[in-house]
This record gives sequence, structure tokens and C-alpha cells, in this order.
Amino acid sequence: MQALVETIKAWQLHPVVDHFTVALVIVGILVDLCGSLMMSRAWPRTTALTLMVVGAAAAWGSKLTGGWEAGRVWDGVKGPALDVLKRHAELGDYLPWAILALALWRLGIQFLGFVMGSRPIYLMVAVIVGGVIIYQGHLGGELVYDYGVGTALMPAAAATESPEASPAATPAEASPIPTVFNPSAAPTPEVQASPAVSASATATPSPSATPAASPSESEETPVNPPGGGASPDASPSETPAPKNL
Repeated sequence: MQALVETIKAWQLHPVVDHFTVALVIVGILVDLCGSLMMSRAWPRTTALTLMVVGAAAAWGSKLTGGWEAGRVWDGVKGPALDVLKRHAELGDYLPWAILALALWRLGIQFLGFVMGSRPIYLMVAVIVGGVIIYQGHLGGELVYDYGVGTALMPAAAATESPEASPAATPAEASPIPTVFNPSAAPTPEVQASPAVSASATATPSPSATPAASPSESEETPVNPPGGGASPDASPSETPAPKNL
């Protein structure tokens, strides 16, 4: 028997049974509302009763299979997904009892004359219960499609929480990079300034050469002796003529 139960658990029937529960109960409530507009016809009320009774049985199947799924995935759910799972599980504990009460109430309306007068109150309560069923189905879809609970994506989603700490460590590893980035460019202005210094150094000897050239010119230029007379070229023309005796 235990092997049969484990085989049924491996089939993961909870989503299948849930869809039956939601469809049977919601459609049964809608058909019963339409039957209130067609009081001359009996088949809408009979159909609503049948759907509600079968929906109550499906609700207890959802409770059973939901307990199996909760035991399988509960330990692996963390963070916000765990809060959603808790709400889904709490509603799953109460809704089967509420749907069972609605089914019994609907049987009394159908077969007991003194209960038939409570039909309007029954329909109001049934609409509220139907809204809660839809909300619970929304929570189940959020667990599967947003958090991957019960699917192969759940281990991957849990693994992505640990690498979130690695980006915090990467800035610490990358912090030495700015210290090595700019200092390599600092020596280049000094190297570019060295040609200017060498050019100024090569230009400085040229003024020192000009004093060396000025003495050479002064040595080549003849200097008249102090108190010197006329130049040798002008001496023949300037010799005095002989006097007559």
C-alpha cells in the first residue's frame, strides 16, 4: 500500500486535482446563479447541486495532494516564497471544509423544504467562497511561475541567492586597479621636458663663441702708434719741396 502511495505522489497530481476543484465549484456556483433566473426549469438547480457535491470531493483531494506537495518542497522554500506558501497552505486547510458545508447546505435546499428559503443567503456565501478559491489559485500560480516552487527551477532560484554576495566582493578585488592606472603616465611630461633642456644647453655655447671672435678681429686691425703721423701711403705726396738757394 505504501508503494502505491509513493507512486501516486510521484505523479504530482496536486495541480490536476486543483483544476478540477476550481472548475467544478466555480461553474456550480455560476449555474446556480443562472438557475435563480429560470425558476420554471429544474435542470439548472440539479446541475448546480451535482457540481457542488463533486467539487467538494475534489476539494478534499486537493487537500490530500497539497499535503504531499508541501512535505516535498517545504524545506527548500525560503524568503518571500515561504510566506506565499504558508498563506496558500492555510487556505487549503480551510476551504475543503467550507466547500463541504456548501455542498451539504445545497443538498438541504434541494430536498428539505424548510431549508429552501435560505437559498439567497446560500448564494451569497457561495460567491464569497468562490472568490477565496480564485485567490488561492492565484497564490498557487505565483508560487510556480514567480518562485519556481515544486519545479526544476527552484534549486536554481535558491542558488542565485548566494552569488549575490560575490558582486559585493568584486569592488574590493578591483580596488587596486585605480592605483596602477594613472602613475604610468606621470613620467612622460618629464621626458618631454628633457629635449627643451638639451636644446637650451646646446644654445648656450654660441654666446661664448662671440667673445672668442672679437679678440681675433682686434688683433688683425692695425693700431696707430701714439702720436703717429700720416699713413705711409700719403708720405710721398706730403714731402716738402726743396727750397731754392
